[in-house]
Amino acid sequence: MNLKQFSLIGKAEGISSLLLFFVAMPLKYMADIPQAVTYVGMAHGVLFLGYVGSALLNGFERKWKFSSFALLALASLLPGGPLYIDPVVFRREGETV
Repeated sequence: MNLKQFSLIGKAEGISSLLLFFVAMPLKYMADIPQAVTYVGMAHGVLFLGYVGSALLNGFERKWKFSSFALLALASLLPGGPLYIDPVVFRREGETV
């Protein structure tokens, strides 16, 4: 997998987590629209798995430090985390997108 694809998956995952936490969940609990979480949550789950999987693939293929993968994994748990941490890890590992 190339780095550009990984970066796009990271951006999509980061945006989906922000949408889930700050749009879909308020719609569910404040406006009684549970379908928002159903659809956004499903999309976020698929993107999350794709992000972690592609982080593993890129890490092994490019021989990244374990600490770089740990940063990516931690960022995937925070809303919008990949939007911030991906460029940091790329610079740290000497990669360009």
